[in-house]
Amino acid sequence: MKKLLTTVLAVGLLCAGLTGQARAEVKLTYSNFFPPTNHQSRLAEAWCKEVAKRTGGKVVVEYYPGGTLSKAAQCYDGVVEGISDVGLSCLAYSRGRFPVMAAVDLPLGYTSAAQATATANAVYEHFRPEELADVEPMYFNAHGPGLLFTVNRPVRNLDDMKGEKIRATGNSAKLVGALGGTPVAKPMPENYQLLQKGVVDGSMHPIESNRSFKLGEVCKFGTDSYSVAYTTVFFIVMNKDKWAQIDPESQKIIREINREWTARHAAAWDEADADGRRFFLDQGGEIVQLSPEESAAWAEAARPVLDDYVAEVAGKGLDGKAILEFTRSTLK
Repeated sequence: MKKLLTTVLAVGLLCAGLTGQARAEVKLTYSNFFPPTNHQSRLAEAWCKEVAKRTGGKVVVEYYPGGTLSKAAQCYDGVVEGISDVGLSCLAYSRGRFPVMAAVDLPLGYTSAAQATATANAVYEHFRPEELADVEPMYFNAHGPGLLFTVNRPVRNLDDMKGEKIRATGNSAKLVGALGGTPVAKPMPENYQLLQKGVVDGSMHPIESNRSFKLGEVCKFGTDSYSVAYTTVFFIVMNKDKWAQIDPESQKIIREINREWTARHAAAWDEADADGRRFFLDQGGEIVQLSPEESAAWAEAARPVLDDYVAEVAGKGLDGKAILEFTRSTLK
């Protein structure tokens, strides 16, 4: 009888332990629009595995790449509404919704993804903007410098930009207009055919896109317009209710992983840029270097884009000048 009671007690304790373990486990879904083979997608998937590993299975993340759970433009709202628990996409896909963070996307003269990524995270940490209060931000990353690439002739100065039809969207479209070109707002997946068929004369895009979107096959000239190089901020955010379900120790572990992955995303972008530049040159592409005087002229021509930002966010009750000054100082 005593042996039977001991056995029953042991089984009871085991069941209680298993029940407690089940309660401690939080299962999350992660939505990402990048295809599975993209370097950013592979890093996102690795993040999921690392979270499960370091939390000892207390937090498990199911990964959904390629926009299968929510499309790029709907990803942020998808996290807020619980369609996915974690999401990665671009803040720029919801234009006007993130006025503080939008300062990072301006043509401020980026030279690397590491610089752009550090700036994006610094702006968030400094301002903790209300625009992101409906999610739990994990971290941000940003691609390397967005530059000018053309098909038929090189652009060596502002005079060469006049009349050029350049595929660009958002801030890069405003930049093209400020430099004297004509922006054509079309999504990146359409870019190759637009360039190939002569619908546009060139494109504003990150260097890595020469390989990832094969744009280096149709663009023959690149202008190192670093003085007005822009970036695009990508977010990784979690549903607030789901974050609250995670135990404090696991939250701490995830924060540590986030810091590591921020640097890894930036490094992946910079490696992709180096690969994209090699691909462009291997296709016979020519790189144009702007003189210091010409670079300064481009920066001056782009000033109205920055002024417009300050005026636009002022209409939302924000000190755009202070946001812009902090962003530029962090970048430098």
